[in-house]
Amino acid sequence: MSLIRVVRMTFHPEKAAAFLENFEAHKSSIRNFPGCQHLELWQDQDKKNIFVTYSHWESEEALNQYRDSQLFKSLWTFTKALFSEKPTAWSTKKTQEVSS
Repeated sequence: MSLIRVVRMTFHPEKAAAFLENFEAHKSSIRNFPGCQHLELWQDQDKKNIFVTYSHWESEEALNQYRDSQLFKSLWTFTKALFSEKPTAWSTKKTQEVSS
């Protein structure tokens, strides 16, 4: 079973476009990183400067290899300079899927 990683980020409103541009430039590299099985970017319906990344990883080890990579370190250095609030992140595993 894969690990699901959710990261909520709040940016200075005037810096959200810079985040989106950087994400667009690097999303394929993130998605194609070994162990990444799925990647989505969500935007808050009302607060347009709040984004969430939702990703699936083969394992916690795969996620940690990404977090230790030069790709992540360079992306995170750029991204964290745009924050207006401290980001929140959590890792989960799906325990159930309820169908109709």
